[in-house]
Amino acid sequence: MIYTVTFNPSLDYVVSVDRFQLGMVNRAGGEELYPGGKGINVSVVLSNLGIKSRALGFLAGFTGDEIQRELTQFGCDADFIRLPRGNSRINVKLRSEQESEINGQGPKIPIEAIEELYQKLDALSGGDYLVLAGSIPNTLPEDMYERIMERLDGRGIQIVVDATKDLLLNVLKYKPFLIKPNNHELGEMFGTALKTDEQIVEHAKKLQKMGARNVLVSMAKKGGIFVDQNGQVYQSLPPDGMVKNSVGAGDSMVAGFLTGYLKTQDFQKAFKMGLATGSASAFQEWLAKKDDVLKLLDHPEQYGFLQ
Repeated sequence: MIYTVTFNPSLDYVVSVDRFQLGMVNRAGGEELYPGGKGINVSVVLSNLGIKSRALGFLAGFTGDEIQRELTQFGCDADFIRLPRGNSRINVKLRSEQESEINGQGPKIPIEAIEELYQKLDALSGGDYLVLAGSIPNTLPEDMYERIMERLDGRGIQIVVDATKDLLLNVLKYKPFLIKPNNHELGEMFGTALKTDEQIVEHAKKLQKMGARNVLVSMAKKGGIFVDQNGQVYQSLPPDGMVKNSVGAGDSMVAGFLTGYLKTQDFQKAFKMGLATGSASAFQEWLAKKDDVLKLLDHPEQYGFLQ
């Protein structure tokens, strides 16, 4: 079973404005409402691809009720902890000439709720996968990822971490199965700008020396680079398409990679599935469905695959 954790879920209010003017009254040309949060995105895409997962985290108030309802509608197994006060956050995502976002804060998470999450995680067993993705809200201990991974260490649970800088660097000692920085985040971890593919591979291997087993680096329009636990390097351009929405593409890449790996146990096929799924989400208004991904996989010549 795959488990995802979203500490601070949201309702994402996505509004499109033809020409947004700051300080003026703007009228929306279109609007949508979706459940949000990196772990939730992974669970939704997994469900779209026919893979079961269980979404964990915290929900509160009327917005939490709507997040739960929508996840159920998308076929996700949502096992969230209900908080006694506050409301789950609303994130506003503005699509105009440029994409802009205003992210809400979310509810306070009490110690009792954290302990309840630990109890749910204690039920995981060897062979299960756990996806830890995104930032940690300021109402939780800043070393929350470390606490979780230390608690689960040595139990054969395959942990995926999609986080930035110290959040990621501090958990490498627990040897996560997969980490997924983008190329900019990878450079920031080492205080440098990575300008060539060779530099990206070099620094991905540095993360492996620090404990990561597999390193998947997303590179937007340049595709991705994957260094597996055997030292093999894979690189590919993305399939052709017009980008409509960058939100959730990286999370979709993680979901696609896990789907490909669980079905084939083949890192090359998992990497290709990850690229196709991330691209399919980028080419949609929201997250990719199975048919969107299969259409891209049907045209392997688009990938420029290198090994």
